[in-house]
Amino acid sequence: MNLKRDWWVVITTIAITSFLSVSVSASDVTVKKINNLNGNTIKGVDISSVISEEKSGVRYFNEEGKQENIFQILKSNGVNYIRVRVWNNPYTESGNGYGGGNSDLAKAILIGKQASKYGMKLLVDFHYSDFWADPSKQKAPKSWQNLSYDQKQKAVYAYTLDSLQKIKQAGIDVGMVQIGNETNNGIAGTSKWPEMAGIFNSGSAAVRNVDKNILVAVHFTDIQKQGNDKWISKQLHDHNVDYDVFATSYYPYWHGSLSNLTQSLSDVSRTYDKKVMVAETSYPYTYQDGDGFRNTITKDSNIVFDYPVSVQGQATALRDVFQAVANVGSTGLGVFYWEPAWVPVGPKSNLESNRLLWEKFGSGWATKSASEFDKDAEGNAGGSSWDNQALFNFKGKALPSLKTFKYIDTGH
Repeated sequence: MNLKRDWWVVITTIAITSFLSVSVSASDVTVKKINNLNGNTIKGVDISSVISEEKSGVRYFNEEGKQENIFQILKSNGVNYIRVRVWNNPYTESGNGYGGGNSDLAKAILIGKQASKYGMKLLVDFHYSDFWADPSKQKAPKSWQNLSYDQKQKAVYAYTLDSLQKIKQAGIDVGMVQIGNETNNGIAGTSKWPEMAGIFNSGSAAVRNVDKNILVAVHFTDIQKQGNDKWISKQLHDHNVDYDVFATSYYPYWHGSLSNLTQSLSDVSRTYDKKVMVAETSYPYTYQDGDGFRNTITKDSNIVFDYPVSVQGQATALRDVFQAVANVGSTGLGVFYWEPAWVPVGPKSNLESNRLLWEKFGSGWATKSASEFDKDAEGNAGGSSWDNQALFNFKGKALPSLKTFKYIDTGH
């Protein structure tokens, strides 16, 4: 035995193996195939901020580092559906945007045209507000705030009808419309269920009158808490709400186990004969902040993470959400990843320059002007709180985790 030679072989082998391991992990991810996927599974992303991002100078690159149209990058990686939020009027009287992408109808049409150009369907997410709508706030648009309930119903119908007609007239392939966003506690400033149901049905009726083939979705969150899934779905049924798809947000670090997600969606689907899906999900790939505006999820967050905070962890988390929905059966439509392209407009070392871009183009979560509508924005205007959960790195280059959308079909 030549100990010197044998140890050299061992050391060399370890070195080469380590190098290859690093190279593979840096350029690709391991994704287990989902065997019970529906052939028409929705593999969606919400990129509502992308127009404002690009106006702020953000450019997107494929995994090889070549600059490319972001819709082409998404399509090449298996995405087949785009979700876009619509706010009625996210501007001051003088025309200053509120931020969050300044997500008005005009932006939705621009995004929808690109989606259709690249063969992807559009989900139109009407918030029925002028800014962010979620369980903690469902404020009616400025122009609706003095309306009676009956007047508001008519306004919802007219606004939905007119907006959807304009989107369709632009040649956009609309597959689904969402009536409200995370509407657990209200919609358009209305919080009592009989009236909420009337608002839902006004929006639904408008969609049906534009195109009966478009799916109508309602959207909630925290359905794992205290039987929310059963209570909400029963309210929808008892108040005769007309809808096709029961959608939920599911963020792995907030919303319970995957098995509970499957069970909750299965209960709704089986009991009321509805399609179900996850309308929002995401997972961090890093704890770092890219733009100088504090992230929603940080290392200091009081959270137990079920996956590593890494590109691989992000890919596995996304894959497992798809699996949970697939486990519902044929009524499980698929999953949308929330704001995977909301990356920094500049490095955090350029904070003041970033602020100018956020204010001018609305590429951050809120501008100073937003405080006139949402008091939470007062003194808290800023950039992307989601850049560490994007599927692109801080410089706009596609992460390997983006390929999860196609790898779930084949495994990798």
